[in-house]
Amino acid sequence: MEAVEMTLLYDYYGDLLTEKQRQCIDLRYNQDLSLGEMAQELQVSRQGVHDMLSRAEALLVKMEEKTGCLRRDRQCRQAAALIRQAAEALADHSDPRVRALASDILRSASALEE
Repeated sequence: MEAVEMTLLYDYYGDLLTEKQRQCIDLRYNQDLSLGEMAQELQVSRQGVHDMLSRAEALLVKMEEKTGCLRRDRQCRQAAALIRQAAEALADHSDPRVRALASDILRSASALEE
């Protein structure tokens, strides 16, 4: 799994990890440390870091598989973007009622994206 995906999973489910697992994920994906550097920082063996990191990553992936929070968030963002595009196309309509509705839709899409 790529680093960006793992970072997003950590943002969603990181609180479910142990403190050591959170440190491990942070050092690897946010600070971009090697396993050796992580081992020094955490004062454990390289193999210990590898095992801890593997378990933490597996837990994050499993939580996403079970709950789908990240997937649903992405779907909502994509839908909001499509709604925004459609409303922007209507924003220049000659009918003032259509323009007013487009404005309302744009405000709602912005609220969804926040």
